[in-house]
Amino acid sequence: MGVNDLSALFARLPEGWSEVEYDGRRWGVTRTVHGDGRSESVLAEELGGTDLVSANLYRLDGRAVLKPCEMPEAKVLDFLEGLAPA
Repeated sequence: MGVNDLSALFARLPEGWSEVEYDGRRWGVTRTVHGDGRSESVLAEELGGTDLVSANLYRLDGRAVLKPCEMPEAKVLDFLEGLAPA
Protein backbone atom coordinates (compact mmCIF):
# COMPACT_ATOMS: atom_id res chain seq x y z
CA MET A 1 0.00 0.00 0.00
CA GLY A 2 1.41 3.39 -0.99
CA VAL A 3 1.99 6.53 1.04
CA ASN A 4 -1.14 8.20 -0.35
CA ASP A 5 -3.33 5.19 0.39
CA LEU A 6 -2.16 4.87 3.99
CA SER A 7 -2.30 8.63 4.52
CA ALA A 8 -5.88 8.67 3.19
CA LEU A 9 -6.90 5.91 5.60
CA PHE A 10 -5.50 7.83 8.58
CA ALA A 11 -6.99 11.11 7.29
CA ARG A 12 -10.49 9.60 7.44
CA LEU A 13 -10.21 10.28 11.17
CA PRO A 14 -10.06 13.83 12.55
CA GLU A 15 -7.16 14.74 14.79
CA GLY A 16 -7.95 14.23 18.44
CA TRP A 17 -10.67 11.98 19.82
CA SER A 18 -13.69 10.86 17.83
CA GLU A 19 -16.27 8.10 17.85
CA VAL A 20 -16.66 5.65 14.98
CA GLU A 21 -18.50 2.43 14.21
CA TYR A 22 -16.73 -0.68 13.05
CA ASP A 23 -18.10 -4.21 12.69
CA GLY A 24 -21.36 -3.19 14.37
CA ARG A 25 -19.61 -1.82 17.46
CA ARG A 26 -18.79 1.70 18.73
CA TRP A 27 -15.17 2.72 19.15
CA GLY A 28 -13.37 5.72 20.64
CA VAL A 29 -10.43 6.68 18.42
CA THR A 30 -7.57 9.10 19.02
CA ARG A 31 -5.49 10.25 16.04
CA THR A 32 -2.34 12.23 16.75
CA VAL A 33 -0.09 13.87 14.13
CA HIS A 34 3.58 14.26 15.06
CA GLY A 35 6.54 16.16 13.58
CA ASP A 36 4.70 18.29 11.03
CA GLY A 37 2.99 15.22 9.60
CA ARG A 38 6.07 13.01 9.36
CA SER A 39 4.33 10.47 11.58
CA GLU A 40 0.88 9.76 12.98
CA SER A 41 -0.60 7.43 15.53
CA VAL A 42 -4.03 5.89 15.92
CA LEU A 43 -5.36 4.31 19.10
CA ALA A 44 -8.87 2.84 18.98
CA GLU A 45 -10.68 1.29 21.93
CA GLU A 46 -13.95 -0.59 21.66
CA LEU A 47 -16.49 1.26 23.82
CA GLY A 48 -18.06 -1.16 26.25
CA GLY A 49 -15.69 -3.92 25.16
CA THR A 50 -12.09 -5.01 25.36
CA ASP A 51 -10.84 -4.84 21.77
CA LEU A 52 -8.05 -2.47 20.78
CA VAL A 53 -6.43 -1.26 17.54
CA SER A 54 -3.18 0.69 17.65
CA ALA A 55 -0.64 1.67 15.00
CA ASN A 56 1.88 4.28 13.90
CA LEU A 57 2.39 5.60 10.38
CA TYR A 58 5.82 6.91 9.40
CA ARG A 59 6.55 8.82 6.20
CA LEU A 60 10.13 8.12 5.18
CA ASP A 61 11.79 9.14 1.90
CA GLY A 62 8.49 9.37 0.03
CA ARG A 63 7.12 6.07 1.31
CA ALA A 64 4.76 5.17 4.12
CA VAL A 65 5.60 2.57 6.75
CA LEU A 66 2.77 1.19 8.87
CA LYS A 67 3.85 -0.15 12.26
CA PRO A 68 1.04 -1.89 14.13
CA CYS A 69 1.43 -2.10 17.90
CA GLU A 70 1.54 -5.77 18.88
CA MET A 71 -1.15 -6.90 16.42
CA PRO A 72 -1.31 -8.06 12.80
CA GLU A 73 -1.15 -5.38 10.12
CA ALA A 74 -4.31 -6.85 8.58
CA LYS A 75 -6.30 -6.04 11.75
CA VAL A 76 -5.25 -2.38 11.56
CA LEU A 77 -5.98 -2.10 7.83
CA ASP A 78 -9.37 -3.81 8.19
CA PHE A 79 -10.30 -1.36 10.94
CA LEU A 80 -9.16 1.74 9.05
CA GLU A 81 -10.87 0.63 5.83
CA GLY A 82 -14.11 -0.47 7.51
CA LEU A 83 -14.78 2.28 10.04
CA ALA A 84 -17.65 4.73 9.65
CA PRO A 85 -18.26 7.98 11.55
CA ALA A 86 -20.75 7.42 14.41
